[in-house]
Amino acid sequence: MSVPEYEVYAIKYGHIPERRSGENFIHGDSHDVPMPIDFYVWAIKGPGEAIIVDTGFDPAVAAKRNRQLLRSPAIGLDALGIDARRVREVILTHLHYDHAGNHELFPQARYHVQEKEMSYCTGRCMCHPHLRAAYEATDIAQLVHRTFEGRVVFSSGEEEKAPGISVHHIGGHTMGLQVVRVHTRRGWVVLASDAAHYYANIETGRPFPIAANVAEMLDGYDKIRLLANSPAHIIPGHDPLVLARYPAARPGLEGIVARVDLDPGPEFSTQSP
Repeated sequence: MSVPEYEVYAIKYGHIPERRSGENFIHGDSHDVPMPIDFYVWAIKGPGEAIIVDTGFDPAVAAKRNRQLLRSPAIGLDALGIDARRVREVILTHLHYDHAGNHELFPQARYHVQEKEMSYCTGRCMCHPHLRAAYEATDIAQLVHRTFEGRVVFSSGEEEKAPGISVHHIGGHTMGLQVVRVHTRRGWVVLASDAAHYYANIETGRPFPIAANVAEMLDGYDKIRLLANSPAHIIPGHDPLVLARYPAARPGLEGIVARVDLDPGPEFSTQSP
């Protein structure tokens, strides 16, 4: 039986314009140039209902953490004809504040998460300020409530979520970080999330500074490369270049929603600036 081909969309909902490159690599960056960060959620459309990957942060968290919330993720989804209130399946790559908020936007959803991630962010590691800094206690508590409601599905390692869609434990950035592999018309695309914040992290082997396990993060780069058809099939979690390299979902959505299941533009190179 043939594997379905899905459309995959990167939806920008937030931004940090003033970030410097030294903030995005362990040991900093000698160039010290502007290197803004974008915040995305992702949508997978194909046979059946859409599957959403990550849910973003809300206005209160944006204000608390001094982030630009450009639009609710629900608005970006609505531009694709997806009603967040009717979404039934959400994959959470991990539970950091910018990936696992906005539970009220998805009242019917089941949440798919790695068991290691839930154990990590509800256990003794959260006694350390450095490890808990990127988590919001309210988001974690809400997911505990979803668990008691029977709306959380736990994975351990690798698991197929639908024909042509699978999750793969990577770790590194957090103990339970997972990536999502999707079969598309151009082959296997990997939504790397924070396993690679930027193209430059994975291309140069210089990890992002927030790490539960640096060795796992570095090993994760190799695993992602094996899962994807090519470097051009790897979609990093926060790089503004995603929207520059891939076509808009439709006219009017330039700089907001990109089709990453399509080929990137001719300016794509395997090495970031």
